Amino acid sequence: MDERATALDAARAAARTFFDSLDDRPVWPRATLDDMVAQFGGPLPDAGTDAAELVADLARRADPGLVAIPGGRFFGFVIGGTLPAALATDWLVSAWDQNSGSSSMTTATVALERVAGQWVCELLGLPASASVGFVTGAQMSNYVCLATAQHAVLRRAGWDLTRQGLRGAPPVRLVVGAHRHGSIDRAARFAGIGADELIVVAADGEGRMIPAALAEALGEPDGTPTIVCLQAGEVHTGAFDPIEELVAIARRHGAWVHVDGAFGLWAAASPSLRHLTAGVGDADSWTTDAHKTLNVPYDCGMPIVRDPADSIAMFRTGGDYLMYTGLDPWDVTPELSRRARGVPTWAALRALGRSGVRDLVDRLHANAHRLEAGLRDVPGITVVNEVAYTQVMLRLDDDEATRALGSAILADGTAALTGAEWSGRAVLRCSMSSWATTPDDIDRTVAAIARLAAGVSSRA
Repeated sequence: MDERATALDAARAAARTFFDSLDDRPVWPRATLDDMVAQFGGPLPDAGTDAAELVADLARRADPGLVAIPGGRFFGFVIGGTLPAALATDWLVSAWDQNSGSSSMTTATVALERVAGQWVCELLGLPASASVGFVTGAQMSNYVCLATAQHAVLRRAGWDLTRQGLRGAPPVRLVVGAHRHGSIDRAARFAGIGADELIVVAADGEGRMIPAALAEALGEPDGTPTIVCLQAGEVHTGAFDPIEELVAIARRHGAWVHVDGAFGLWAAASPSLRHLTAGVGDADSWTTDAHKTLNVPYDCGMPIVRDPADSIAMFRTGGDYLMYTGLDPWDVTPELSRRARGVPTWAALRALGRSGVRDLVDRLHANAHRLEAGLRDVPGITVVNEVAYTQVMLRLDDDEATRALGSAILADGTAALTGAEWSGRAVLRCSMSSWATTPDDIDRTVAAIARLAAGVSSRA
């Protein structure tokens, strides 16, 4: 058997061992970064190592530093698990090793990504003709969409950014909500728009942009190039901007409307939750993230732009040796060389089907309500937000005690929650994002929180 085959067999065995441990292993890592550097560091050896032995040894050494994200009780940040079909297909993507930028070279993977993009638009109620790119995550997706928007609104104002640059360009007004995700500010920075230049619109207590405040911020239409960023799914509360009403206001000013829906756009796939995204199809660009709600492996952000011509105008390159068709993947994102990260998205969608995506979204929503109901029965715990989608936020009465509870939960290992601040108070956030989470996982998590909260309260 050749070295490639034995290495793959070793990887498969290590992966099976890891998956078999998920139900019982601590969710949070048991080793620090320094511990892991000590395991893997030191001078580079002069002699090489057999590939299969290396893989087995790597898996053994890495184990204490791994997070049980693929299990059912990781509720930190907004990170999905990995569906079996998506995981297996991702292994194929690595084996095939296709540089998936050219429609005329890597035809199989580009076709799979193109169909995946069409299916996503169909599920989410977005234009069928939109361009769909595949980037690392929502951060890069927001950048792609904002860079495309900036180019487009300047072009409408008679300024060609690709030829003339930003120096001397008409000012672009970027309007954002008070509770936007930080990736919006960072994407704006990448596009040359500083934090002091943002026009920030007030939000309500759940983080939803207030329509009257947007109308006031925009004032009377005056032809200023304008981009308005809306949000489908606030990262703490899960709340959705009233998109339909806000788009109508933005349109009166000729604004480009971008919707950051990294995890929230998937609500449109559920008939019972679709009302949260009403009007979303009327925007000009959208961000979503398949490694969140759709549960494909890292990494797979998706920038979606209504008019592919706007994407091409911003991102098409000029190398005379590159082969072009009508629309190549490298026409719609900054990358020329990349792996076929959209193929697991095709596999996830094909494995689930329309009904399976609907059921997945509904199940995540139901898990959030089950967690909320359990937490409301725990003495001392306050559920802070209205649980409209998949996010649950809790705290104790005291900020120090809340932070202590968060540390205790991670040390205990039953589940993983991550800390944050909301309205100036310490909170703990739970995101229901994984297909693997069961009602038993929720109940075990509630029981652990109740036990640990009692301990924290007794020490206060």
